[in-house]
Amino acid sequence: MIDLFVGDDGKTRCGWCRGSDLYQDYHDNEWGRAVHDDRRLFEKICLEGFQAGLSWITILKKRDSFREAFYDFDATRVAKMNDEDVERLMTNAGIIRNRAKIRATINNALKMPAMIDEFGSLDAFLWSFQPEEGSRPRPKTMADVPAITDESKQMSRQLKKRGWAYVGPTTCYAMMQAIGIVDDHLEGCYLATP
Repeated sequence: MIDLFVGDDGKTRCGWCRGSDLYQDYHDNEWGRAVHDDRRLFEKICLEGFQAGLSWITILKKRDSFREAFYDFDATRVAKMNDEDVERLMTNAGIIRNRAKIRATINNALKMPAMIDEFGSLDAFLWSFQPEEGSRPRPKTMADVPAITDESKQMSRQLKKRGWAYVGPTTCYAMMQAIGIVDDHLEGCYLATP
């Protein structure tokens, strides 16, 4: 995979978003930007779980359908979904039709109230795993970007301890990147913070 590329607009970007306007827009406007809204954070956890074993571009292409299928990731509404809803979603070609991942999304919605009771918000819990500022060097190549870290292992362990599903350390790290807990824009990318 190419590490960096220069887009048609003359901006240097991380190579993983090359070749797709949708991917490039996600890179430019979402990936690595701080997210603190519990609904959007719940969405990120769920979508990262659906992504396991697939490419992120597959999820991006289906994101609107996921939002429709799961009530825009309103955890209160998702928690009320039942077996009939699962069967209905298994026929929805607009999403990833994986029974275990659909059930995990409902399960995780059921776990949200306890998380909020314990930490005040999903945001407070997730951001408690942010690495200490300056503890990580800016990655120069894709090979420098880890798949898991000590923090993602800890996050995964704590989520699983609280009954969450499809939240392994790799999934947690991908979410940490997506919501800005870590900034893995490569050195030279126009979005890399100093």
